[in-house]
Amino acid sequence: MFRKMVNASVRLVQRYLPEPFIFALLLTFISFAVAIPVCKQTPLEVLNNWGNGVWELLAFSMQMALVLVCGSTLADAPAVKRGLEKLASMPKRPVGAIALVSLVSALACWINWGFGLIIGVVFAKSIARKMRGVDYRLLIASAYSGFLVWHGGISGSIPLALATPGAALSTVTMGVVTEPIAIGNTILSIYNLGICLFVIIALVVANSLMHPKGKEVVEVDPGLLEEEEDESSFKPSTPAEKAENSIVISMIIALMGFAFLVMKLFVRGESLDLNSVIMLFLFLGIVFHKTPIAYVKSLNKAAVGSAGILLQFPFYAGIMGIMTGTSAEGVSLAGEISTLFVKISNENTFPLLTFLSAGLVNIFIPSGGGQWAVQGPIMMPAGAALGVSPAVTGMAIAWGDAWTNLIQPFWAIPALAIAKLGARDIMGYCLINLLISGIIISLGFLIWTI
Repeated sequence: MFRKMVNASVRLVQRYLPEPFIFALLLTFISFAVAIPVCKQTPLEVLNNWGNGVWELLAFSMQMALVLVCGSTLADAPAVKRGLEKLASMPKRPVGAIALVSLVSALACWINWGFGLIIGVVFAKSIARKMRGVDYRLLIASAYSGFLVWHGGISGSIPLALATPGAALSTVTMGVVTEPIAIGNTILSIYNLGICLFVIIALVVANSLMHPKGKEVVEVDPGLLEEEEDESSFKPSTPAEKAENSIVISMIIALMGFAFLVMKLFVRGESLDLNSVIMLFLFLGIVFHKTPIAYVKSLNKAAVGSAGILLQFPFYAGIMGIMTGTSAEGVSLAGEISTLFVKISNENTFPLLTFLSAGLVNIFIPSGGGQWAVQGPIMMPAGAALGVSPAVTGMAIAWGDAWTNLIQPFWAIPALAIAKLGARDIMGYCLINLLISGIIISLGFLIWTI
């Protein structure tokens, strides 16, 4: 029965899911058409909201491009590849490989989503190089599925926003939360840790059971794993070539970068944010590639994969503009979706329905910060009025934001670029994970409110 469900899901996605860029365009058309009657806006007003939003993710687009490029370049370093190849030798059977990739990816994403998103896929490719008979599509889908737990982990943007003092906290929550909520009540609460644990176990088991048999296995195309020839025998002769191949230059600049990160994280006590992860990838890559020119050449190869990010992120920013743009009466499309779920909630069902509404909104606003800015002012006061803890409401929004990432190509773009696959190749398996994890998370929030 389960095998039939998996096969049906794969066929469904293969047939109907368009290329991620087309998916973004279709979401644009849908949000545009719905915003006009729901928000009582004219087409010109919606068009204005869309156009004003297009460039709102420029900084984030650059961050994501650098996560992809710097992470891929680090993974391309000879020493790192040797380490990953050694770890990839641990599983002896395809099912074991799928389980290990699922576990490594989920744990890495729980620690930091940017780190986990790249490491999981790179590790999956290392296994594909070592093992025959493992389905490459499922291997990459397993690596991406671990991304689900990031908002329940220590880099989750919404629980971290709740733990950060300042005027913004009171503003976003409409005065419901004026003092920071410690992560012991959100990320590290027994309920959230329980949801994370059961979701990770479910991902490992489900991904393992989904592995096809016999002729149904689709192995990796060797062309996707080709490596360039080693140029280590090159001997620099001119001053310029000696500078390009200078290990000393690489070590000095890397030392400067590491010194800054130590001051930021350990002296000033700041958190490991996305910029810090990028810096870590960048300077570790420089160290492991040894020479500046070796790093440049590797980075040039990786940069090709950032094309999807550069093309699609402005369109998602435009969708966010439509979803958050308000009419003269202060009505927004995202706000109306959230309000609808509030109206049918009570104190017991509110966290569950908040989670589901956040999952729906995330399809159109696949950004934790953007979603928090839209749903926080609506869901937090509504939860407080029903007697629901702000910590629970915040985590319900966070998990909803993470949940539908499994079928939203936005976050899969960097992973797919590294794996050299399309969204249709992995989303059929991710759809099964969406259904299974949705049940677990929903039950978790029902229990949380008892």
